[in-house]
Amino acid sequence: MEPFILTAVYFIIAIAIVLIGLILFEFMTRKYKDWDEILNGNHAVSLSIGGKIVGICIVLAFSIYHSASVVDTLIWGAYGVLLQLIAYVLFELFTRNFSVEEQLQKGNISVGIISMCVSIGLAFVIGASIT
Repeated sequence: MEPFILTAVYFIIAIAIVLIGLILFEFMTRKYKDWDEILNGNHAVSLSIGGKIVGICIVLAFSIYHSASVVDTLIWGAYGVLLQLIAYVLFELFTRNFSVEEQLQKGNISVGIISMCVSIGLAFVIGASIT
């Protein structure tokens, strides 16, 4: 019965960490509200947010594989969200020719795809470093 209980616990933790991560990302976007843009059919924003969700879940998956306890998973999950936030800020800084946030707001699918790939790609790097 213990594996079923642990699976439920990890499931709840994953949902909580993803929701906290999404709330933090919502605070980071100053020019628009993520969920308003998604409801309005902005595919670029939905790709970017989808990448963040998948990215956080990848870090959590690696954490579950390699952690000795639920507490370790919580710590790695929080650290993964923090690193994803830093990655978003760096992505915005390194694209000096345009504002990622403005392009996402305008619905630029190409920027949405790159944003998604940055989140997912770095999640694999973060996850692989968890030992």
